[in-house]
Amino acid sequence: MYGMRLMSDGVQKGSGEKLQRTLGSLTGNAFKGLLTGLGVTMIIQSSGATSVMVISFVNAGLLTLEQAVPVIFGANIGTTITAWIVSIFGFNFKLSTFAIPMFGIGFFMSSQKKQSIRNWGEAIMGFGALFLGLGWLSDLFSFDASQLSFLTTMQSWGVFSLILAFLIGITVTALIHSSSAFSAIVITMAYNNIVTWEIAAAMTLGGEIGSTIDAILAAGGSKNPDAKRVASVHVMFNTFGTLLAFLFFRPFLELIEMISPGDNIAIRISVLHTVFKTLTTVVAMPTRGYLIRLSRLVVKDGTGAESGEYKLDFTESTISKDSAAAHIIRLEKEIRDMADIVVTMFDRIETSFEHPSQAFCDEVVPMLEREEAYLDQMNEAIVKYALNCEGLPLTESQRTSLATMTQITGEVEAMSDECYTMSLLLKRSVEKELHFPEEDMKLLVPYLADAKELVFFIHANVNRKLTKEQLTWATERENAIDQQKRDLKKIARKRLEKGADVKTELLYIDIVRRIEKLGDHAFNISEFLSQTGR
Repeated sequence: MYGMRLMSDGVQKGSGEKLQRTLGSLTGNAFKGLLTGLGVTMIIQSSGATSVMVISFVNAGLLTLEQAVPVIFGANIGTTITAWIVSIFGFNFKLSTFAIPMFGIGFFMSSQKKQSIRNWGEAIMGFGALFLGLGWLSDLFSFDASQLSFLTTMQSWGVFSLILAFLIGITVTALIHSSSAFSAIVITMAYNNIVTWEIAAAMTLGGEIGSTIDAILAAGGSKNPDAKRVASVHVMFNTFGTLLAFLFFRPFLELIEMISPGDNIAIRISVLHTVFKTLTTVVAMPTRGYLIRLSRLVVKDGTGAESGEYKLDFTESTISKDSAAAHIIRLEKEIRDMADIVVTMFDRIETSFEHPSQAFCDEVVPMLEREEAYLDQMNEAIVKYALNCEGLPLTESQRTSLATMTQITGEVEAMSDECYTMSLLLKRSVEKELHFPEEDMKLLVPYLADAKELVFFIHANVNRKLTKEQLTWATERENAIDQQKRDLKKIARKRLEKGADVKTELLYIDIVRRIEKLGDHAFNISEFLSQTGR
């Protein structure tokens, strides 16, 4: 169990962020989701870890319920890889001949300075410890099975013995949080004649239900009903399939015996594991819509009205201590949402910019006020969330990303302040009946368009590393905005010298200044994105 945990954590640290980004970028293609869940789980050797990732992405809004369900199905099949590793390699070689040297190599790698080498060294140590542990288990069970009188007696209780084995499978798997580890133990016991084929099969099937504990724990603290629905689909899928297999237990075992002829019980249990999960997935994929509907009946939507209050709760994974990658992806999504709101605010202002009206004051300005207040809450919550992430095991690039994200969040919030302030200036022009000359407003149109280009450019690239060419483009746009600001302020001063209305011209200059400030904040973000990116 320790070896499997070490191996899984090492692989997740070494390539987990890339794998999690793959999960987070899934489209609505169900077959692609199935293959992704299968592939990710085969690599990290833990369907529980995959389930936790998927649920955290649903909770963050990165995946929909419909996208997440096929990934869960694929993860169920992917977890069978451990049983095959154990059955093929675990008993055909003298484990200690390569387990101890492998652990030593991994230990050497884990002491290196480079983080990626340390991560993969940890994974290799885990692989060595896994087989070392299997060797010890095999030696422990290498005696006459008749000496275990309790097991011998238990296996003679007929149907009740199968039910008891089934319940043992559920309980032990839930306690150790790993169906893979339990499968390895069952295979080892069966190989050494401690348990019969039927008892081993019943324990393996029970482990399928016990393995859902990770999903249940991950969704337990979530306020997103869809995250809880993913967990409920996982439980229903595993439970329905397992109970069906248990109902037709004898015919099912005969099918497995026909598929895997021979006396190698380790291979036979691996075949059972794979065939069961593949068959249930084949049946469930076309009917997943019914499971999703059932999950909506089981888990109701919240009944409370939207309060307009933003919440971003930090929940450290109960399964993997190295959960920084998932948290960083969550933060990226929140920052993208902030950028979406800023673009919406800008659009509201632009629509009424040339000809602000009383309707603008009565309808648009209050909306902008609510959006600006909401972004204030987002900024505060995201910074707090990023600080919580500092307590997790972080790579240097992850630490840099967190620092950059807090800076970007502050700049995006400042952009919302400028948008709202601009709306108040336009509102003042309406309320004080300060009318700008038509030609003055026309001069502001290309100026505002340059600022818009920079704002929308940031919106499109807020979570990407900018190239030198992109930064050069942003610099040129920023310089153009600065030059136009100087020109427009000169024009306003000349009008003042010629006797124009002081209040009107000062308000005009203030609007010019706010547009330039908006461009400044957008350009600051482009500089941050050019230095580091995710």
